[in-house]
Amino acid sequence: MSTSHTELPTDSPSATEQRKLPLSPLLALATAAFMGILTEALPAGVLPEMARDLSVSESAAGQTLTIYAIATGLSAIPVSVATAGWRRKQLLLLAVVTFAVANAVTAVSSSYALTMAFRLVAGVAAAVVWAELVGYARRLAPPHLQGRAIAITMAGIPLALSLGIPVGTFLGGLFGWRLTFGLVTVVSVLLVVWILASVPDYPGQRPENREPILGAIKLPGVVAVLFVVAAYVLAHNILYTYIATFLDDNGMGEARDVVLLVFGIASMVSIFITGALVDRRLRTLTIASTVLFLVASGMLAVLADSAAVVYVAMVLWGLGWGGVATLLQTAVTDAGGDRAQALLVTTWNSFMAAGGAVGGILLGFLGPTSFPWSVLALLVPVLLVVVGARSHGFPAKRPGME
Repeated sequence: MSTSHTELPTDSPSATEQRKLPLSPLLALATAAFMGILTEALPAGVLPEMARDLSVSESAAGQTLTIYAIATGLSAIPVSVATAGWRRKQLLLLAVVTFAVANAVTAVSSSYALTMAFRLVAGVAAAVVWAELVGYARRLAPPHLQGRAIAITMAGIPLALSLGIPVGTFLGGLFGWRLTFGLVTVVSVLLVVWILASVPDYPGQRPENREPILGAIKLPGVVAVLFVVAAYVLAHNILYTYIATFLDDNGMGEARDVVLLVFGIASMVSIFITGALVDRRLRTLTIASTVLFLVASGMLAVLADSAAVVYVAMVLWGLGWGGVATLLQTAVTDAGGDRAQALLVTTWNSFMAAGGAVGGILLGFLGPTSFPWSVLALLVPVLLVVVGARSHGFPAKRPGME
């Protein structure tokens, strides 16, 4: 049964086994992931300055993040269907060029409406990138190294969160937010050159071989993985979106940059561990990831008045979170093929956007102390589903692995 958006060239088993990971194209893909996250989240670090220059409130400026996430989530499936027959490299290049144009317009625009329009367009481009990265990574690697290839590709996400956005915020403070977006534009252009030089091309899928994306829901294990994506991402974003508020409430507002740096470093450690083990230990790593986040949330729920406990909790949370993108991307593709990626992108971004909304409701009615408790309430069923999905979704042995 064909589940891929691309028709793959076939290698003989011996040739495939002997192939090593091609680092240059994989790192180019990781940089595309980096740019997707950086383009999305960079406004958060320069929000007051953006709001002032665009003559809007900070709340309105904050919607530049919301519209990006919503556009990514809502466009993933229709864009995947519309571009199924396109050559993959052409599609990836178009998405990165769109990042460059959108960031360039943001850098020079004085119109809030124009900025929002191009943020929406960039969100659609991000949907293309997220839907393509895992399929590309799997095609570039032999079967026994596909999980590691995905981990390298997905490393751009925690790298952007832990280093890219803080550096962008720092540069924005020194030179202004417009120059920061200009620099991101330059990086996007350089990435286009890199992709042209090192990333191979693959054909799109022929019309007679295309299968409906929504049909992937019927495949064993896909619903279980998507549930885990929804609940885990919602839990993470409830807490992460309002982490500054939570830290302020517990007397650690002055240390928020250090706290987030600790979280970012732990996330990077997690992505490296995941990359080394995901091909053989996907189920174990997913369970461990959930347990680590559960323990961290429990510590924050009852002992957040201790700075030492908060730092330990951030390490555990980062270790749990860093490899999640790789784990869930691999799991959903194992269960549903490449077409399930569009479902994951839609689910991930929809619940990422929902995290901010749900967190705001919790903050208004119950206060910051409710955040870790809500995470616990969401992660307990996640753990039960992962443990229960032993046959499909999160099997002890990945399909095709000896």
